[in-house]
Parts: sequence; structure tokens; C-alpha cells
Amino acid sequence: MNRTGASAAEPSSGSGDGTGARRNSKRPKYSRFTQQELPACKPILTPQWVISVFTFVGIIFVPIGVAALLASNHVVEIIDRYETACVPPNMTDDKIGYIQNPTIDKTCTRILKVPKDMDSPIYVYYQLDNFYQNHRRYVKSRNDQQLRDRSKANDTSGCDPEKTTSDGTPIVPCGLIAWSLFNDTYNFTRGNGEALKVNKNDISWKSDRDHKFGSDVFPRNFQNGTLIGGGTLDSNKPLSEQEDLIVWMRTAALPTFRKLYGRIEVDLKVNDTIMVTLKNNYNTYSFGGKKKLVLSTTSWLGGKNDFLGIAYLSIGGLCFFLATVFTVVYLVKPRKLGDPSYLSWNRNAAAQ
Repeated sequence: MNRTGASAAEPSSGSGDGTGARRNSKRPKYSRFTQQELPACKPILTPQWVISVFTFVGIIFVPIGVAALLASNHVVEIIDRYETACVPPNMTDDKIGYIQNPTIDKTCTRILKVPKDMDSPIYVYYQLDNFYQNHRRYVKSRNDQQLRDRSKANDTSGCDPEKTTSDGTPIVPCGLIAWSLFNDTYNFTRGNGEALKVNKNDISWKSDRDHKFGSDVFPRNFQNGTLIGGGTLDSNKPLSEQEDLIVWMRTAALPTFRKLYGRIEVDLKVNDTIMVTLKNNYNTYSFGGKKKLVLSTTSWLGGKNDFLGIAYLSIGGLCFFLATVFTVVYLVKPRKLGDPSYLSWNRNAAAQ
């Protein structure tokens, strides 16, 4: 009897204090957080509350949309596509041969007419279409340490295929991004013969000039190969002062993009005639790209862009529409909030 009683008592004793079963259990330690017993706000979406919210959003969004559209319409833009018009008539069938022949003069003259008064500063951009600066191999073809630190000038890792010259000498700056630097140039003259100076200072981000491009790093062996990708650099100026390069190396996310070329700091009047003397150097013909010259003013929202205003108006209009629909439905066919007679099982029982 005693042995039977002892064996029967063994499972209950376990480790001696009964904690063994608790230790082996997968039940989590109790807390109000894990058991979702914390205080919570559970708003009830009454018809009046929903209609009020939609109406409030519409009242806020519609005026913002109208203000954004008015600001965008106040911006004056002149856009001139020139890569086709600047090809000589006898070279239209061989555009690639034209752009790659260094003996052919690439000077081209364009006439622009100012449609409205343009208050200074007037921003000059070049726009490229069908140029994929966001391609993975293109984006990675650079060495940020080399651009920033003089002691890393010989570090060309990641710059394939433009990292060294034919004799193995490092290129500064290396990589495809720098190698493909945009090199079209623009000079502007007003109709009365007045030259319009383009200010090219502070066209890049200050953070880029101060932290990404060294003031003691100078170009070396740049564009010295047999295949020239784009523009050249002044070997006597540090990279932190070569702002065209800095602007170009902040790669664009979309295949159509604009980059700042400079600023015209005089006012232009309506019907003014602007003569643009440009150098059509950059090769976009190999990949079917387009080149455009853009002159634009700005507003408190920036450049010309109707999307923001249209988006606000669309959301605000949709909210007003939904508020109206919910109001009509509530007035025509009201229902008591929480009425159990609308439950599916009660409605089915009533139908039987």
C-alpha cells in the first residue's frame, strides 16, 4: 500500500514545488498588453460623424488645390526642343555620325519669344528624355571616397568601366556618371543685342559641395581616353567648385528629368525675343533621347506643376461628393444605429 501511494504521489510532486509544469508550458506570461486588455478608443462611425469628416476634408482640400493651381499657372515656362532642329539638313540621315564627328561645328541658333512677363530670377534648365540615370550599373559606377578625399584619389573601386586610362593610371573623377557629363552650352542675347549673363554659382546643393566633393580633389586624366563620354573639367579647379559636375552626379530617378544650368537675373518682358546660341555637343541620338532647353520662373510652390493642385481638388471634390451621397441616403432611408432587426439572422427569421 505504501509503495502504491508513493508512486501515485510522484507525478504531483514533480520538481517539488509544482513549477516544472509551468516552466514547460507554452503559455506566455500574463500581461494586459499581450492579452489586448489595454484601454483603447473605439469610435462609433455614426452617419453624422462620417458626413462631418468628409465635409471637413473637402473644405480644407479644395482651397489648397485652388491655391496650388493658381500658383502653378503663375509660373511662366519656355520650352524649346532642339536636338533635331540643330542637325544640318545634309546630316539628318546620319545623326550619330554628325554628333561624333569633331570636325563639324555644333553651333546652333534658336529664337525664343517670351509669352508673358518673366520676373527674375529666371532659371535655365536642360531637360533630357529617355535617359535612364537610374540604371543600377550606371548609379553604382562612382567612388564617393575618391570624390571627397584627396588621399583616396587612386581608389577607383566600383567605377567600372571608366576607372583607369589605357596605361592603368587612375581617373579622377572615375565612373560612368562623371564620364557622361552633359556638355551642351547656352548663350543668351536679347533682341536689342543685350547679352543676358547666366549666373552658374550656387546651382548645386550646398550639402553636396561641402560634404561630397572635396575642396582639395582635382580632376586628373578625365576624358583622356579615345572614347569621350561628355563634358570636360578644369583641372585647376577642385571638384567642390565644379558645380555642373555636382548637379549632374545627383542622379535622376526618372528617365525624363531636368537639371539646373544657371540663372538669368534680369526681368524679361512679354514679346521679348531671345536669341540662344548653343553648342549641340551631347550625344542623345545613340539612344533616341531628346534635349530641351527650359526657361522658367518660380512660385511659392516651386516650378510649374499642376499635379499637386489637381490632386487636392480631386480628393476634396470626392469628399464633398461622398458627403452628399451619405446625406441623401441617410435622409431618404434612415436607420436606427445598432438596431438588431437589421442583423442577417433576424431578417431571415422575419422573412420565414
